[in-house]
Amino acid sequence: MTEMREMSPAVRAALLEVLIHGELPRAEIARRLHLSRASLTRITRQLVDGGFLAEGETRLMAQTGRPSELLSLRADARHFLGVKLTGDRLYAVVTDLSARIVASVDHALVSRDPADVVGQIADVAREFSAQWPDLVAIGITLAGRVGRRANGALVEQSAFLEWEDVPLGVMVETATGMPCSVENDVQALTATEHWFGAGAGIDDMALITVGMGIGCGLVVGGNVVEGAHARSGQVSHTIVDEAGPHCDLGHRGCASSMLVNDAIVGAYRQAGADYSQVVEAAREGDPIARAVFADAGRALGVLIATVVNLVDPQKVVLTGDGIAVHELGGEAMRAALADRLDREAVEVDLDVRTGDFSEWARAGAGIAIRGMLA
Repeated sequence: MTEMREMSPAVRAALLEVLIHGELPRAEIARRLHLSRASLTRITRQLVDGGFLAEGETRLMAQTGRPSELLSLRADARHFLGVKLTGDRLYAVVTDLSARIVASVDHALVSRDPADVVGQIADVAREFSAQWPDLVAIGITLAGRVGRRANGALVEQSAFLEWEDVPLGVMVETATGMPCSVENDVQALTATEHWFGAGAGIDDMALITVGMGIGCGLVVGGNVVEGAHARSGQVSHTIVDEAGPHCDLGHRGCASSMLVNDAIVGAYRQAGADYSQVVEAAREGDPIARAVFADAGRALGVLIATVVNLVDPQKVVLTGDGIAVHELGGEAMRAALADRLDREAVEVDLDVRTGDFSEWARAGAGIAIRGMLA
């Protein structure tokens, strides 16, 4: 079986073109990669023989010239394990090479001890490998700060897991024998949406997540922005209303004081209520719940406008477990967004996505695929 990590850069680049852009003729791949037809023929032959690409129909691509045979991705050529860790659960999916989910499981964490968590990940990998022996890499996402080290990814800090300086990448590789990528969950979701989702074929996009926290990922010039200290997209404490409430850090009117799920529950001021109950109350017309979501919607509009004014993305993807704010505070959000954009600004292409924890786990598989090919 051809090992993806042993492919030459040119072979990886050719596979990547078809992976991202769909079926393409050899001549178009050669043009995109600035390769001669003979070189491209040798490269694509390796990918066809290795089972990664399939030769398809022949199509006339122009009024003149020879018909061209189309090459398409064989998505089932390899499979990847994606994992999302929360403070108390492990969500795992298997995807094919196109990041399509083919299986999923979730388990309660037996403990937050890194060795126990790695043991659970290894157990899941072993179980899935029995059904998919071509499982070749693992990707893990979590809320927190992830750094790069010579021997692998280091979880520098994760509040939900109560971790500091955990060498998760090398621990999982040692336990499973497979390459392991580890990334902050928002960064991973941004990278995966860029290649396999709403941002496919787009060079400039922003992804904003709302829910238990607020996250922002950016793609600029075709590259996911990491920042000098791997801390880009820290928008939680951006001031959105100078007269707003205080957050737990003492900031007045920042996004986290108005937009996260706990802030919405706190603003509702009904003892014992949880986020889902506030959502239901707003849907049923409760005026207090509606007002809380209107405030949250305005905060979201200001946040989106801030990101759009800064990086001018082609698309803004909005997702997360608090996505109900778009439904229930959408009018206020759109008004705040319009108020803060330049009058000559291009209308924001806002792509609203609903999802669950399997999507965050899929993002783990996405970074595993990217780790093999990028």
